[in-house]
Amino acid sequence: MSGALHLTVSTPMEVLVKDLPVVAIRAEDASGSFGILPGHTDFLTVLPPSVLRWRESADAAPRFCAIRAGLMTVTGGTNVAVACREGILGADLEALRAELRDLRKEATDEDRRARVEHLRLHAQAVRQMMRFLRPARPGALDHPPAIGLGAEGDGDGW
Repeated sequence: MSGALHLTVSTPMEVLVKDLPVVAIRAEDASGSFGILPGHTDFLTVLPPSVLRWRESADAAPRFCAIRAGLMTVTGGTNVAVACREGILGADLEALRAELRDLRKEATDEDRRARVEHLRLHAQAVRQMMRFLRPARPGALDHPPAIGLGAEGDGDGW
C-alpha cells in the first residue's frame, strides 16, 4: 500500500498489531486528540488510558484498541509504534470505552492503595522512632548521645 502508515501496537506480553498498513490514526495525549497521516513528522508522546483508532483504507470501518497508558512514536513519516502497559482490541467503540473506564478506575484504585500503604509505613516509622526516643521506656535513650566527647568527657575527642 503506497503512502500508508505502518502501525504496531505492543504490550510487554504480546504484539497486538504488527506492521499493519493503515491510512490514518487517531489518538490522544495530555494536549488532546490528534491525527496521524502518512508523511507526519517524527513524533514522540505519552498516551494516557485512551482509545486508539485507525482505518485500513479510506472506506474501511474504523478499528479500535483501548490502551492503558503508553508511548507513541512516529518515525520516517510512515512508522507508528505504540508501546502500552495493556491493550484490548475491539470493533465496538462503546464496549471499549466501558473497558477504558474500568481501566481508569483500576489505575485510580491502585494509586489510592499505594498512597494508603505509603502513609501506613510512614506512621509506623514515626511510632518506632517515638518509642525509641521516649526516655521513660526501658532501653530508650534518656539523653541525646554526646558527640565529640572523649571517654573522660574532656571535649577534645581523645
